[in-house]
Amino acid sequence: MIREDIHERPADNGTPLGDNPTATSPIGRDGEPEVGKRYTVPAREGRAVRLSRGQSITVLNTHGTQVCDLWAFNAANLSEYLSWEHTRGGINRIAPKDGDTLFTNRRRPILTLTGDTSPGVHDTLIAACDLFRYVGLGVEGYHDNCSDNLRMALFAIGEHTTEVPQPFNIWMNISVQADGSIDWLPTVSKPGDQITLRAEMDCIIVLSACPQDMVPINGPDMTPVELDFQVTA
Repeated sequence: MIREDIHERPADNGTPLGDNPTATSPIGRDGEPEVGKRYTVPAREGRAVRLSRGQSITVLNTHGTQVCDLWAFNAANLSEYLSWEHTRGGINRIAPKDGDTLFTNRRRPILTLTGDTSPGVHDTLIAACDLFRYVGLGVEGYHDNCSDNLRMALFAIGEHTTEVPQPFNIWMNISVQADGSIDWLPTVSKPGDQITLRAEMDCIIVLSACPQDMVPINGPDMTPVELDFQVTA
């Protein structure tokens, strides 16, 4: 059972409310990637990777059905991060397209979207799932979630954030209706679709293979699966 005071603890929003193998499974010492190597983010887990300015990360929707929550932080100061409040104003649309630059909460470029083989349906409106979301959906015990995956992935490489920013929900299909309502729909990507982002500053990228299994964003059968990624120079 979840403690009754779950919403009051912990005081630090950077501390996970549970655990999974994310906390002990970094891609390597300090999150430094091997360029060109293909890495896997297991279903329901997260991984952190350091990018130098000019390097690119390609995220692959291995099965075509999986949503990836992605965050980017200034490697020198994690209080500066990819901010969709600022980016949407900078690109004048809800979701980015090829060539768009993504901005931090200090309005500096942090990533550029340089390739997308999918139909380009992504979300920048919905907060990362967290334990509180699952409590609201009726879960009585701990449930893996993207917010804790972020916290644990950073912990695994010796980093810490005090907040959980709005993620880039890659391949997440949130349909906005004319009356302002939204629908939670399965992805429209296909197996092997990929998106590539180039670092415009030294940064830390965190990827979460979203554990959501109570609404159909990860396919009609609501079964989270793994993602793959690789870093290129």
